Amino acid sequence: MGVQYVAVRYTQRLADAGAVASVGSTGDSYDDALAEAYNSLFKAELVRNRGPRKSIDDLEIAVAEYVDWFNHRRLHGEIGLVPPVEHEDDLYPHNPVATTVAASVPSLH
Repeated sequence: MGVQYVAVRYTQRLADAGAVASVGSTGDSYDDALAEAYNSLFKAELVRNRGPRKSIDDLEIAVAEYVDWFNHRRLHGEIGLVPPVEHEDDLYPHNPVATTVAASVPSLH
């Protein structure tokens, strides 16, 4: 029952934001393609090219640094050679969804 409640809230939040879910039906590949593409890139760039790590702590730090770089400093060719966060800030300067997420995540305060 908890999953159904979350799914209803998720769907409502997407509708409120004017967003379309990128999730397909059970058993199709629409919801996996982006995750699989990112996972391949992540493994190639972080694990294979910059590994191996000495401990799980080293890996956790490397993952956090990679995600930070990927979102805040990586120049993305499809969006004008700017980092994804900068592009989103320019595209949605008063994004109510971002404000809602920031308000609901304690670590962002």
